[in-house]
Amino acid sequence: MGEIFSPGKLMLTSEYFAMDGALVLAVPTKLGQEFSFEEKDDERSLIFWEAYHQNKLWLKAVIDYKNWQILETNILSNAEFILKTLKNVQLLSTIKFKDNFTYHLKTNLQFPADYGLGSSSTLMTNLAEWSEIDPFYLNKISLGGSGYDIAVAKEKSAVLYQSVPEIKYEKVNFDPSFKNELIFIHLNQKQDSREGINFYKSKTKSQKLVDEFSDLTRNILVCNELEKFSQLMLIHEQKISNFLEISTVKAKYFTNCPVFVKSLGAWGGDFVMSSKFDGFEDYFWGKGFRTIFNWNEIIN
Repeated sequence: MGEIFSPGKLMLTSEYFAMDGALVLAVPTKLGQEFSFEEKDDERSLIFWEAYHQNKLWLKAVIDYKNWQILETNILSNAEFILKTLKNVQLLSTIKFKDNFTYHLKTNLQFPADYGLGSSSTLMTNLAEWSEIDPFYLNKISLGGSGYDIAVAKEKSAVLYQSVPEIKYEKVNFDPSFKNELIFIHLNQKQDSREGINFYKSKTKSQKLVDEFSDLTRNILVCNELEKFSQLMLIHEQKISNFLEISTVKAKYFTNCPVFVKSLGAWGGDFVMSSKFDGFEDYFWGKGFRTIFNWNEIIN
């Protein structure tokens, strides 16, 4: 049996605008998704799929990959997505699902599914590594999206990422001197990123605005003072709020918070980033948000 691991991600800059080529800064999380596999030459042409969430069985399916039929499952809609994805793997790979082997494939998501840290992107990256195919293309035909999360999972590192006019990225060392002052708060809900992307796509945007987010990303990467970093985060948040005509997360939940609060990824759910202040735990707990991580607890 073999094993592969891909980390989750947090998108720190250019949410939405990544789709139009804005430069993204994203970092890997300590938790991610494990993928284990076993192959048997038994002439059965079957896939036994098991997906676990934090070591608890969530989805199981038996798939006949000669005819691409689901023979057994406990959640049909999710099994259909797995079938579609594995069919894409067969299309792209020269080594998997070509013979009559039986495949026992198992995934384990190490974080709660509503954290929004990349359950799908880590799956795509693991499958691509296992089948020796391009993870960005597998993600494109199976899911869509800008692909920044694939870069993080693949490189297991912070990255600067750009998707337009073509995918390009580089590993970077993002280790701010004030990182121990930063915190990440979960908003108790998972945001549908596809819904947010569709809304963003419906609005007219300018290249000038896309470039402004790239400039913000570059400035945030090299920032070495918390006060300046906080100002850049406030500017970033307000620019997206103005464009989407949606209130910032701070205006919605944390109007009297004495420091910045920035959305990470699709607005309306998942994690936000902020910084410590006197009584910050009591403040966020009092608002009903009790899942708070320090930098070293969540960032790899």
